[in-house]
Amino acid sequence: MTPLRDRAPAPALPGVVASPARRKFGFVLFGATLFLIFVGAEVKSRHAGLSVPDWPLSYGQVWPKMVGDVFYEHGHRTVASAVGLLTLILAIWTARTDSRMWVRNLGWVALLAVILQGVLGGLTVLNLLPTPVSATHATLAQVFLCLVGWLAYTGTKEWNSPASTDPVSARVAFRACAFALIAVFIQLLFGAWMRHSEAGLAVPFFPTSESGSLLPQTVDELVVIHMLHRGFAVIVLVLVLRAVASVARRLPEFGLHATLIASLVLIQVMLGALVIWEEKSPIITSIHVMNGAAVLAFTWLLTLRTWRCLAPSPTSRVIGVDANRHAMEQA
Repeated sequence: MTPLRDRAPAPALPGVVASPARRKFGFVLFGATLFLIFVGAEVKSRHAGLSVPDWPLSYGQVWPKMVGDVFYEHGHRTVASAVGLLTLILAIWTARTDSRMWVRNLGWVALLAVILQGVLGGLTVLNLLPTPVSATHATLAQVFLCLVGWLAYTGTKEWNSPASTDPVSARVAFRACAFALIAVFIQLLFGAWMRHSEAGLAVPFFPTSESGSLLPQTVDELVVIHMLHRGFAVIVLVLVLRAVASVARRLPEFGLHATLIASLVLIQVMLGALVIWEEKSPIITSIHVMNGAAVLAFTWLLTLRTWRCLAPSPTSRVIGVDANRHAMEQA
């Protein structure tokens, strides 16, 4: 299985073993993390972040009464704990079964990221939701999702098989994907800043006001933050669709993956409009956050897939000492 199987991959090289069970577990964790991002977004969308004022316990209990907004906040903590446990299992599993040092280290980095994410979540509560900490907490969630996706992808036959694509075409597609990836990440930073600055409705109309104006009569800091996110979305849309077109033209075997990203980014634009039109409906806003994370993660995976095509063999896709050791083993 590969991320969005477009073709049957070439057989893995001797000495490179892809664990089907661990790969599937990694993608399960990827899905669970995406769901966790939605659950976390629900906490913010429903202003439930301080419904449980203590941490790590909830009102001094492991399991409080799930009433009112406590359902969203403690529910978020419960799902986060499950994701943390799954990450611990995957990190240990990887360390015990994968011969590649850099992949084992990637598993530990993912575990470190989820632990840090939990600490940041606690600090947001204990410090009464400070914007810098809350925005960092939101951003790290997206980074963790990408780490898990990468870790799962390293266990696929595609990653561990020789690439048979024209490197010139792959290089052009990779650059387009890399620019799109950077733009999407910057957009998520703007989104986290806007969301945790309570600037989501600073410009309460879309695309223009009834008089045709792009801006409200009074332009303050919140309006500037809002418009940074809204304006940069145009750049993201252009770069992502450009990357999709480049991949579809030069690496048609990745066409399904590229089409998914194009669909997600167009859905994201519509969700952004609905957030304004529905005056930040909690469920729509949370789906908007989750879908944005999906755009980032799948763009990241497509970037990895195109980068893989630049390295003709798995030997050249390993890092540092692993490359030397693999070369010595093959000598």
